[in-house]
Amino acid sequence: MDTAHLRLAVIGLGYVGLPLAVEFGKCRAVVGFDVKEERLEELRSGIDRTFEVSSEELREAVHLSFSGDLEALRECNCYIVTVPTPIDANKKPDLGPLLSASEFVGGLLKKGDLVIYESTVYPGCTEEDCVPVLEEYSGLRFNQDFFCGYSPERINPGDKQHRLTDIKKVTSGSTPEIADLVDRLYSEIISAGTHKASSIKVAEAAKVIENTQRDVNIALVNEFAMIFNRMNIDTQAVLEAAGTKWNFLPFRPGLVGGHCIGVDPYYLTYKAQKIGYEPEVILAGRRLNDSMGIYVADRVFELLSASKDFRPGKPAQILIMGVTFKENCPDVRSSQIVKLRDALEERGCEVTLFDPVADSNQTPSVFGSILIDHPKEGFYDGIVLAVRHKVFIEMTAAEIKSFGKPSAVIYDVKNVLPREEVDACL
Repeated sequence: MDTAHLRLAVIGLGYVGLPLAVEFGKCRAVVGFDVKEERLEELRSGIDRTFEVSSEELREAVHLSFSGDLEALRECNCYIVTVPTPIDANKKPDLGPLLSASEFVGGLLKKGDLVIYESTVYPGCTEEDCVPVLEEYSGLRFNQDFFCGYSPERINPGDKQHRLTDIKKVTSGSTPEIADLVDRLYSEIISAGTHKASSIKVAEAAKVIENTQRDVNIALVNEFAMIFNRMNIDTQAVLEAAGTKWNFLPFRPGLVGGHCIGVDPYYLTYKAQKIGYEPEVILAGRRLNDSMGIYVADRVFELLSASKDFRPGKPAQILIMGVTFKENCPDVRSSQIVKLRDALEERGCEVTLFDPVADSNQTPSVFGSILIDHPKEGFYDGIVLAVRHKVFIEMTAAEIKSFGKPSAVIYDVKNVLPREEVDACL
């Protein structure tokens, strides 16, 4: 089945949707749709605040137009949905954005149209949750009047080595013919190639276990770090030694936040519980990773308490360097640094946040406070290097230490500095 007749609309222009719209926009007509007019204006002026797409790449997408107007989508017949799929306060899947997008697209559907979902979901969600909404709002019948595909996103925010086109794309469709069509469509832009899954459910399941596997493995090395800390053994030295074996997996301890690793496992465990299976390993890993902010706060406070300048009852001044959910990425949503900050404040510390990479527009709503432009010299009792930003790696140990008092404690969560330059690391 030829793809020439497809007129694309990408619904949602965040970390996933924008790179996709840009790549397709280099070779075919695409409407990039978003409800945020501010976001659209920035993109029209060549600015992407997520740093995922450069101004040059936006200019190269000569067939891409941006719109928040429903009418701009009327001529489209292939809708690619890339909205977020978060969890709620009870760690259950929040399908609100996905179902709202399905209602929106359902109102546009015509006979013969194709809807492709990229959002991370549990197996069965596309056909069991989204399709009924499409049918209701379109009045059309699934796999007779319209069709669906699922091609899970594999965007790694902040990673300039593994971009959209460099990562093999899993594709699927609601019929064999549609599966072929979806696969051919993505093959136009994915230089790494595609993998056509046998069904939509298989593609959904493949995506949700990718980050679940990473989460469990990181939880394991986090537990290693806790054990080795009690034994006064250098965790990084242990991992380096073990890593000399060819099949040892190179995971490192850390604070696991973000919209993927810290969220996707809950989609799988939710579905598992719905069908009567109680997950053990997955939820244990989640609990451990969710507790790491508190663990780091405890370690920092232990080091402070052992300092010769520690004064019980007097608030220790702590500088946290890095607040985003991962390195070289401006996004602070779902950042584990919130738990670290809160835990330090509960222990009587006064915490200052510094991050030149973070999106300052997001920070007040997530942290309830603003970032400082530059740390004070010789002021802090403790410095926590929480995120491995390139800008921090390029700083010398002397520069970082200059922010603290002569006896300041330095705790390095992500091995920004050489081990001999810090008091402790995770």
